[in-house]
Formats: sequence, C-alpha cells, structure tokens
Amino acid sequence: MAGPVLEINARERRVLLILGFIGACMLPLAIPFGIEAVVRSAQGDNDDLRQALADVQDARGRMRERQAQKDATVARYAKTTPPLAGYLEQMARQQKLEVTDSTPLTDIPHGKRYLEHGTNIHLKKTGMLALSLFLEALEKSGYPVAVTKLDVRKRSGEPDSYDVEVGVASYERTAPSTTSPAGSAKP
Repeated sequence: MAGPVLEINARERRVLLILGFIGACMLPLAIPFGIEAVVRSAQGDNDDLRQALADVQDARGRMRERQAQKDATVARYAKTTPPLAGYLEQMARQQKLEVTDSTPLTDIPHGKRYLEHGTNIHLKKTGMLALSLFLEALEKSGYPVAVTKLDVRKRSGEPDSYDVEVGVASYERTAPSTTSPAGSAKP
C-alpha cells in the first residue's frame, strides 16, 4: 500500500516536499483570510438588519402621518354642515351680498360612506372683493364643503359689479351598513 508513494523518484519527492512546505506556510495565512471573510459576511448581515430597522422607523413616521390625516378627515366629517341654502345665505349676508335665489340639487352618493348635497345660489350686483371674501369664508368654515361651480358675468355699465352663480356641495359621512349582503345582522 505504501508502494505508490515510495515508488516515486527523488525529483517528484522533492516537488511534493516543496508543495507540502508551501501548503504548510499558506495555511496560517489562509486562516485569517477565512476568518475575515466570515466577519465581513456577518457585518453585511448586520448592515442589512440596520437598514431594515431604519426602514421600519421611517415607516412608523409615515404611518403616524397617515393616521393623523385619517383622523383629521374623520373629525372634519364629524362636523355636520347645516342646510346649505340657509347657511350660504347667512355667509353671503356677512359679506353684504344679496342671494336672489337658491336651487337645491339632488343628493349624490359617493361610494358607501359619503353623500354629497348640492345647492346653486345666484348673487346679483356683487363686487369682486366681497365675492372673494365669501369664497374664503366658505373654505375656512371647517365644514366639509366645496365650491363646485363658479360662473361670473360682468354687468355692463357698472364698475366692479358682477352677477355670479355659485354651486356649493357639502359632504356627509354616512354610517356603514350594519347588515351583510345576505341580509343577516353582523355581530
């Protein structure tokens, strides 16, 4: 059995001895390089975990912002708008505007949770400043209202005098249905 190793000539033994010596010298160098490769791999994993934790922290901030926006929306819709025709007339009177007529529009459902109520009003002999203050007061009212139509016509022969048609919509958040599609009550 020991024959193949012993059968090699002196030259081959010398090459084997040199290769063994080189291998023995390289082994102490290979161990630190191997350990360094393992440490770098662990550092890469740690960096990935740090990045994942930073992403989670950033996501928490975005989630808080989204929740705050959602809470603000719910709070805005919690304040129910008074009947539009009377409310608009009151807001117009505060700006010394004359509402000549108001036309209620049919209610429009928006999905399952929101209902839009609309009214068109006509203002005669309106100045631009009073009109802009009226629109600003509507915007800052805190109610879920929006101007959906604005038709301004200049009155001939009168400076800063306009006939205006304003469409305003108010939105109401309705309670979700308490029955399932099959008609049975939810628990």
